Amino acid sequence: MPFDDDMTISELAQSTGVSKHTLRYYERVGLIPLVARHSSSGHRVYTSAHTEWVTFIRNLRATGMPIRELCAYSRLVSKGDHTWPDRKALLAAHRTRIDAMIALLEWQRRALDEKLALGCAPAGLSAGPSRARRRAK
Repeated sequence: MPFDDDMTISELAQSTGVSKHTLRYYERVGLIPLVARHSSSGHRVYTSAHTEWVTFIRNLRATGMPIRELCAYSRLVSKGDHTWPDRKALLAAHRTRIDAMIALLEWQRRALDEKLALGCAPAGLSAGPSRARRRAK
């Protein structure tokens, strides 16, 4: 008997903004755990928990987590709550990488802000009037 929050792959795609093709890929590589099949039709049956899960893994992917790490995390989730220490370690390592990316982006933004404030090219590299006069002599 179906539950009230059961949904088809089309409904999951609509609720997450992820294409059906991508959802099938995610399931094939092991990123979406515990997908049931309808007993008579064999169609995939998703729940609201899958919506939350797909949103979560898309966010991790958007922050640069590799598919292989997402798969490892998903396998751990499928094994149960006793894997929390390992999952926590994976997430903490990824967070450290995100912090490093943010620090790099902030440094790059400061360099860009400085360039915007001072002008486009470093002194001596532009073909401004002083260089043109020297060449003419």
